Amino acid sequence: MNINKQKLIEYIKKLSEIKVLVIGDLAIDEMIYGDTERISREAPVLILQHTETKILLGAASNAAHNASTINNGKVSVIGVVGDDYQAGQLKEAFIGANIDCSNLIEEKGRKTVTKTRISGACSQSVTQQIVRIDRQTKAPIKPETENLIIEKMEKCIPQNDAIILSDYHIGVLTQKVINKAIEIANKNNKVIIADAQKDLDKYKNITSMTPNLPDTQKFTGIELNSQEQIIAAGKQIIDKTNAKSVLITCGSDGMISVNADGTSDIIPVFNRSRVFDVTGAGDTVTALYAMGLATGAEATYAAIIGNIAASIVIKQFGCATTTIDEIIKTLNKIEI
Repeated sequence: MNINKQKLIEYIKKLSEIKVLVIGDLAIDEMIYGDTERISREAPVLILQHTETKILLGAASNAAHNASTINNGKVSVIGVVGDDYQAGQLKEAFIGANIDCSNLIEEKGRKTVTKTRISGACSQSVTQQIVRIDRQTKAPIKPETENLIIEKMEKCIPQNDAIILSDYHIGVLTQKVINKAIEIANKNNKVIIADAQKDLDKYKNITSMTPNLPDTQKFTGIELNSQEQIIAAGKQIIDKTNAKSVLITCGSDGMISVNADGTSDIIPVFNRSRVFDVTGAGDTVTALYAMGLATGAEATYAAIIGNIAASIVIKQFGCATTTIDEIIKTLNKIEI
């Protein structure tokens, strides 16, 4: 892998110009914190004295948040919320993150996806998660909602440079929505990326996708114990989807970028350090990788940008974000 560092920096600087549209399973992460007081007399459970509640953007919303801190709010989202209290919380979080949420669609009876994490601490220990509660409707969206999403995509996709399909398999990205999004993006020469954990062959004729190693192994049925096997799996995904490239994320072993022309690159973890929290790191990779491709960067350069950004956010708790200045500062400290 031969990387021109100055060329990479120029691509990073161009990220601020890229307009991003995120389509998919939008969610909020409700983080509830408390100090442990005692064991309850009612049941063998901890009693926490509440200290703080944070509302963070999670799932597809986190990809949008990562993009927004990079391009100063040139980000919009298309997704579905319920007619519930959490929908208002999600909208407020989007507004606070400088993200255009005017294209949200309300579906009555559906739950706004909310993941509540309750964590406790005492004077002798670090904060630890005790339980997680998920509110969500996994059934596919209604046909009328599907049609509204397509209407909004027809208007919004041509106005953006990078389109991200963030599929947490909670029902928004139906096959009809996926097909139409890719069709509109390709017709308008837009970069379109899929972030999905399964059913990767639903995303035909896409620019690229960012599966992790376990999901790649499940999809291809190939035992992935070597870089050669991972590259072969990437080629299989490309054969089944007609994607231009695939970026397979391998955790602490870095990433492997595989291209439709048969070339590939192994990308190590450049900024290796102590990991505090990997929550949302995949969304960071997808957002920065998509934006990198939209600058005109080759897949390997775009992947390195995502790699460095993820190495920054995993040092923070919860779904975190980074900035262009932080990425360049980190890049200048490492050898590539």
